[in-house]
Amino acid sequence: MRKPLLISTLAGALSLVAVAAQAQYKVVGPDGKVTYTDRAPSPTEGRATPVGRDPGRASDVSLPFALRQVATRFPVTLYTTKECGEACALGRSLLARRGVPYVERIAETNEDREAWPRIVGGSEAPVLKVGEQTLRGLAPPAWEETLDVAGYPRQSMLPANYAQLPAVPLTERRPPPPPQERAAPPAVAAQPNNGSNPSGIRF
Repeated sequence: MRKPLLISTLAGALSLVAVAAQAQYKVVGPDGKVTYTDRAPSPTEGRATPVGRDPGRASDVSLPFALRQVATRFPVTLYTTKECGEACALGRSLLARRGVPYVERIAETNEDREAWPRIVGGSEAPVLKVGEQTLRGLAPPAWEETLDVAGYPRQSMLPANYAQLPAVPLTERRPPPPPQERAAPPAVAAQPNNGSNPSGIRF
């Protein structure tokens, strides 16, 4: 009896995300007022930044139109670690079997591992994010149900030449600082040649 309630809850949460996803830009006006809009603002309207850090693969023109529509409303991100092994592999297989276009973000460095709880909200791996719905740990029935509610097809609609993008780091990689310029050695004043060092070599 609890399953219809769960589906209703998921549908409600995902529908709220769909409304929020319509705003594509956050605009800070000259007076400091913040607004959200679905059109690219002009420079005179203020400073604009895209909304959402994980846009998924909705902009991939190789995707069928219907699938792009779903991916635009509910982009999918898979969070993995180097150590989660079979569980992460099974998560990738589930998404591949259903033909879900997704972005994979992997934790590889100590900096990534420190950021993991803050980004995914827990310590489990893998983590699936569908829109703003976050599912921590591999739980195929819950993953399938969430993808169903979001509107992803049960059977793959991906074109035959579709290729999954490589995983990207969980946190942004900062370029190494430029090497400091070596200071020039202090100049040594020329010593007068008194005849004991005819070549003028300084020791």
